[in-house]
Amino acid sequence: MEYGSGGGGSGSGDHHDEASGSQRRKKRYHRHTTHQIQRLEGMYKECPHPDEKQRMQLSRELGLAPRQIKFWFQNRRTQMKAQNERADNCALRAENDKIRCENIAIREALKNVICPSCGVPPLNEDSYFDEHKLRMENAQLKEELDRVSSIAAKYIGRPISQLSPVQPIHISSLDLSMASFGGHGMAGPSLDLDLLPGSASSSMPNLPYQPNGFSDMDKSLMTDIATNAMEELLGLLRTNEPLWMKSSTDGRDVLNLETYERIFPRANSHLKNPNVRIEASRDSGVVIMNGLALVDMFMDPNKFGELFPTIVSMARTIEVISSGMLGSHSGSLQLMYNELQVLSPLVPTREFYFLRYCQQIEQGLWIIVDVSYDFPQDNQFTSQCRSHRLPSGCLIQDMPNGYSKVTWVEHVEIEDKVPTHRIYRDLIHSGLAFGAERWLAALQRMCERFACLMVSGTSTRDLEGVIPSPEGKRSMMKLAQRMVNNFCASISSSNGHRWTTLSGTNEIGVRVTIHKITDPGQPNGVVLSAATTIWLPLSPQNVFNFFKDERTRPQWDVLSNGNAVQDVAHIANGSHPGNCISVLRAFNTSQNNMLILQQSCIDSSGSLVVYSPVDLPAINIAMSGEDPSYIPLLPSGFSISPDGQADQGDCASSSSCNATGSGSLITVAFQILVSSLPSTKLNLESVNTVNTLIGNTVQQIKTALNCNSS
Repeated sequence: MEYGSGGGGSGSGDHHDEASGSQRRKKRYHRHTTHQIQRLEGMYKECPHPDEKQRMQLSRELGLAPRQIKFWFQNRRTQMKAQNERADNCALRAENDKIRCENIAIREALKNVICPSCGVPPLNEDSYFDEHKLRMENAQLKEELDRVSSIAAKYIGRPISQLSPVQPIHISSLDLSMASFGGHGMAGPSLDLDLLPGSASSSMPNLPYQPNGFSDMDKSLMTDIATNAMEELLGLLRTNEPLWMKSSTDGRDVLNLETYERIFPRANSHLKNPNVRIEASRDSGVVIMNGLALVDMFMDPNKFGELFPTIVSMARTIEVISSGMLGSHSGSLQLMYNELQVLSPLVPTREFYFLRYCQQIEQGLWIIVDVSYDFPQDNQFTSQCRSHRLPSGCLIQDMPNGYSKVTWVEHVEIEDKVPTHRIYRDLIHSGLAFGAERWLAALQRMCERFACLMVSGTSTRDLEGVIPSPEGKRSMMKLAQRMVNNFCASISSSNGHRWTTLSGTNEIGVRVTIHKITDPGQPNGVVLSAATTIWLPLSPQNVFNFFKDERTRPQWDVLSNGNAVQDVAHIANGSHPGNCISVLRAFNTSQNNMLILQQSCIDSSGSLVVYSPVDLPAINIAMSGEDPSYIPLLPSGFSISPDGQADQGDCASSSSCNATGSGSLITVAFQILVSSLPSTKLNLESVNTVNTLIGNTVQQIKTALNCNSS
């Protein structure tokens, strides 16, 4: 066989390497020169479609065949068309992405639209189209299910419909994982913030100072103050040593004041007054709620106050300086008023007029800063102001599992114009009473409460089937929370209360105040509140266990006449077994139709045991899932907190509790209905009754705990 050497390919079928080499040499032979390409490109710019005469002229000029000229122009036109199409596609794709992002932003904004008149989301006007879309999606899912079922049947050997159904999962104990309640779905209405009831009183107390209005210059100044405060708070949140030092006694973060003043110098310092002292604290922890939901609750004064009923006795928005971005609180700035409390009439409340500024730093990261705002010197509030809030607040970081990591800083200047009561001095001056630890512990406990409500399984130990539905559980939780809020408001030393001290068996005595109530959900008429605080050399945990245990209740409940009680129903409120709601029934009593609703709350900062008598028909209303807002409650109970001293052991197991050292502060509070007529005046008999009631209760508590000498 002869070997071909030319351009023909018919004789080289068995010798691919030589043939391919020949083809490469042929391609190099037909490659155009630079001069030819430049001339062709110049002609293409003048005339992309040359006629035969022009092609012949180019052929003679460039030494190319007319056919080569024709093919070059065809290829060039195809190439330019492809380039133009690619450019158009890129532009259209960019425009499409822009429109898609705008569409997503508008949809997210529409989810949070609130009617300015009624304060509720608008009704969906496209319900027909939404229903049609759902029907189409349902049909598609059914087709997909049928297809998957037919495939599975081939491997199983029988139709999928013959398989045994999947058994539902029953949650036997409290599961606080986000899988139990929808992951990130906690934001918005699913939080069920309706659990937090409104104020117990329709007549809200007036503010100490009500500004008339603010000019644009004032608002600009407020914005500058809030921005500078946010920068300082970020430094306090993210800097450790030498700004924050670890305490050698309890491991808490302690602010190094010298370093702070060097990093954040201030021209006008209230520390020039020797009676002013600083309280600074920082704490961090994980909260079972996502960042958006937390931000929404913090920026709404009603939700914020109801989220912290044990700390906040009043929360108001004075002025909205900036509403922030549409559908988001980022950039929102408000002038607010807060009154903070310790649950005892012995501790004065702290009042703050402050700016609250919210900013989203990045995706899933929020900062909320509070800083006091000083009014002009001609107002009446400035001379009475005893509390000044330096940049404080929290950093909220979303976590992948739907939780949030919250880092909290409290930084205030306090002027003690009224001396702190002796038994509360250690707790107040240690910073524990109003510190970051207390705020964060209360937030974690309340968020666990929401989590328990949203757990799909049953976490209710219903001993007699009296809570038949989730609606019943929800209604009972709402009723119990209103009871706790009412109790906290009844023993507050807020400006709305005027306490009178009665002579008692100890140096503190019993303090009483009266309320004229006409609100739904409380007995109409005149209610007498009475409270006293005692110190016991027992740990707060042991005291809490004593009050919570229904078996020891006859030892302190003077109204039960020593009769035992039975736990009829029990609803978990958190991971700690002490956070729960109980319905108690007394044995061997003439009032068989009367039950006791009790809620106990405990966290690292203290605890509560609150109870109220409720008649059987009212309990049945709540347990059936109906609205419990009009069930009258008159709660009594106990507030328990550490005394702030260094821990020197516990006297719970000793035969006598007269040793000195760390202990507990217990506020005992009762409410009694003096008369159902709001115009009735307080009489001496009612005062003596409640004074005796508290005195006997305190004596029985000390006797039961073997602490008569304390």
